[in-house]
Amino acid sequence: MNFDFALVLVAGTFITGIAWLVDKVLFEKARNARVSAAEAAAGGELPTDAKEAVAQMPWWADFSRSMFPVLAVVLVVRSFLIEPFQIPSGSMLPTLKIGDFILVNKFHYGLRVPVLNSKFVEMNEPERGDVVVFKFPQNPSINFIKRVVGLPGDVIRYQNKTLYVNGEAQSKELLAKLPPRNPQQLLFNESLGEVQHEIYNDVQAPNRVGQWTVPEGKYFVVGDNRDNSNDSRYWGYVPDELLVGKAFAIWMHWPELLSIPDLTVAKKIQ
Repeated sequence: MNFDFALVLVAGTFITGIAWLVDKVLFEKARNARVSAAEAAAGGELPTDAKEAVAQMPWWADFSRSMFPVLAVVLVVRSFLIEPFQIPSGSMLPTLKIGDFILVNKFHYGLRVPVLNSKFVEMNEPERGDVVVFKFPQNPSINFIKRVVGLPGDVIRYQNKTLYVNGEAQSKELLAKLPPRNPQQLLFNESLGEVQHEIYNDVQAPNRVGQWTVPEGKYFVVGDNRDNSNDSRYWGYVPDELLVGKAFAIWMHWPELLSIPDLTVAKKIQ
């Protein structure tokens, strides 16, 4: 079951805001009138605790007044500024490890309406080499994280475990054989234009061959763990409207062997 935190957050903010407003408009005046009447009967101002007893708010109004500002701030920050995510899979190794908690810039590619994800302020376009979080095209309730390698109009080819962009092979420099005596993985430094990053290739993995032309408004993404990534080579392109944001920092690492509860401040991305 995928927990839609954004939807719950929007609903919670709306409900507590409406409840607080209803109490303010319809019931606060009556409470103030009770206090004034009690003070008139007592012949002077009531002590603070007595005032609070006379003008006690109903539980739902008190709860809404306390929670609405908190929920509103969280909604603004997570919807338009920064959102945390957790890495539960190895598709972006060695760049991102299982257990990493990352921060995602939500406004870098434009401001979007929460839940609906429709863009209402245009900003930057994804660039080749960006690590992006997006909603999985085949199931938008799931968040994925991959690296952008193909922009609209690009011709992408993957052959002999080498990435080609518009007919040009992207350079790879061998850094290490892991383990050295009986290598199972090769660690490379790959260049995507001016962006350099590390990737893995599995020695025994079969060669995945294919060529794709990226349509307008869509992007071609792959994982840095090239032979262990479910990405555009298998299911196609990422539409612009499914972009969530640009990953820009790792703020915490929690070892894989230490279980993390599902109810966490960070949503999981594949």
